[in-house]
Amino acid sequence: MPSPSTHVRRRTVAIAVAALAGTASVGLPSAAAHPSKHVRPVAAHSRYLALGDSISFGYRESNSNPAPDFSKPKQFVGFPEDVAKNLGLRLTNAACPGETTVSFINATKQSNGCENSYQPGTGMVAGGYRTAHPLHTKYKSATQSQLQFAKAFLKKYPKTSLVTLMIGANDGFLCLAKTTDQCQGPGEFAKVQAQITKHVKRILKGLRGKAHYKGQLVIVSYYATDYTDFYSTYESQGLNKALTDAAKGFHATIADGYGQFEKAAMQANGNTCTAQLLTALTGPDEGTCGVHPSLTGQALLAQAVEQAIKR
Repeated sequence: MPSPSTHVRRRTVAIAVAALAGTASVGLPSAAAHPSKHVRPVAAHSRYLALGDSISFGYRESNSNPAPDFSKPKQFVGFPEDVAKNLGLRLTNAACPGETTVSFINATKQSNGCENSYQPGTGMVAGGYRTAHPLHTKYKSATQSQLQFAKAFLKKYPKTSLVTLMIGANDGFLCLAKTTDQCQGPGEFAKVQAQITKHVKRILKGLRGKAHYKGQLVIVSYYATDYTDFYSTYESQGLNKALTDAAKGFHATIADGYGQFEKAAMQANGNTCTAQLLTALTGPDEGTCGVHPSLTGQALLAQAVEQAIKR
């Protein structure tokens, strides 16, 4: 995922990275808060498929400390790796940095750095993370989307017991990139919400209907970088509602990543950077944080997933 400037990064979180606030924390509908009593338990040694964007991937900015080697995917440890280790699961992490809800469905559509990127005045630019660097798992082809990969995987391994999905933040990043008012114009934010709901419904329909997946399905909510900031919390509630609305009817559980970060950030008066929950940056950005979780932050997201599932 392209790393925005420090100024834009802070505003971006209000729109995108903090998008999917935990329902329990912000008073949103909680119908999908707990797994159905009829779903299979997540048992040790069963398969676990992780889907999503850079956070699920475990991505760290190029100027984060320690500096990552993008040629070695094992260096990137996200919450799926923590969940798999803690529960003894056989993980396949198919996440891709920069994935949007639409590129998740169709790899030829606009992503924010996974299959392609966006440049103002130019539009979609070919080439992305999948072209330049290896993912945690190999796709069948350069045009196979993450949804197509997931459906093929679940048909091949029908006894998979857990699927996690964290997607939608990059839809907000693109809104920032495509607008001159940082996605605050009339109806712009509402369009992002509607887009996320529409596409995530299609994703969940593909997993449940086309792939006939019967196991536990968990949507992981995003966090805020500053829980004292009005825009971060207000807009995260709106995007979280888009995810919650999409989850209805698909027996999907919401893992409260937002709430986990909020509690941990209390030690730093609500600032997740000061609480060391985000990647620490170096060079010109020394003393600031990226938008991705630190290892501690990833562990908190893993905890949210583990609390959301039935074992």
